[in-house]
Amino acid sequence: MEIVVAQDASDLGRQAAEVGAKCIRAALEKQGEAAILVATGASQFETLKHLVEAPGIDWSKVTAFHLDEYIGLDDSHPASFRKYLRERFVDKVPLKTFHYVNGDAADPSAECQRLGDIIGRFHIDVAFIGIGENGHLAFNDPPADFETRNPYLVVDLDEACRRQQLGEGWFPTLEDVPQKAISMSVQQILASDVVVCSVPDSRKAEAVKGAVEGTVSPELPASILQTHRDTHLFLDPPAASQLAQAAQ
Repeated sequence: MEIVVAQDASDLGRQAAEVGAKCIRAALEKQGEAAILVATGASQFETLKHLVEAPGIDWSKVTAFHLDEYIGLDDSHPASFRKYLRERFVDKVPLKTFHYVNGDAADPSAECQRLGDIIGRFHIDVAFIGIGENGHLAFNDPPADFETRNPYLVVDLDEACRRQQLGEGWFPTLEDVPQKAISMSVQQILASDVVVCSVPDSRKAEAVKGAVEGTVSPELPASILQTHRDTHLFLDPPAASQLAQAAQ
C-alpha cells in the first residue's frame, strides 16, 4: 500500500485524481476502453472535482459503476448517491455508460442481481473509494463479509455509519437515515486493478490507523486493503494524525 500525506484536502484530491487519471489513460491506451468504480460522500469532493478536469481522457470510452445506494431513497433526495454523482461527475464528463444502483427498486435483491450481471462483463481498471468513520468500504459495515463473491448485496447500516451520514449533513435526523442499503461487495472492490482511496478529515484518523497498521479483520473492513496488490491511500494531515511516524 502506498501512503501519501497531502498538504490539505484539496491537495489530496488533486494527487488522488492525478494517479487515477494516469491509470485510466493507461487502460485506454492498452485496451481501447476502461471501466472504473466511483465513490461518494464528503471524502470524494476534491478527488472528483480534479478528476473531471483531468486532461487526456476519452471519457466516451469509459464505463463507470458506483458503489452503493440507500434502499428506499429516490434519486431526487438530497442524500441520494445517484444525485450526488450526477451533479459532481456524470453530468461533467461524456461517459460511455454509468451504471447506477437503483436504491428505490421494488426488489433490492433483484437489483443486486441485475448489477452483478452487468459488472460481471467488465474488468475494473480503477476504483475510486473512501473509508468510513467505522472503517467501512462502500456500505460494508463491520463485521463485513470478506468472503462473498456476489458483486452487490443488501446490507444493514450500523449506527456509527448512520451517524456519520447525519454528521456530514445529508439528513436532518438520525431517524431519517435509512437502515439498509445496496452495496458493492468487498471482493468486487478488491478485484479492481488499482485502488485510489481518498480519506480526509480527523474524523477518519482512527479508522485509517486501523486500516493501515491494524490486523486485517472484518471488524475493520478497510484493513482488507492491506492485501490488495496496488492500493494508493491519500490522506490529509488530520486523517494521518494517528499513524506511526514511520508511515508518514
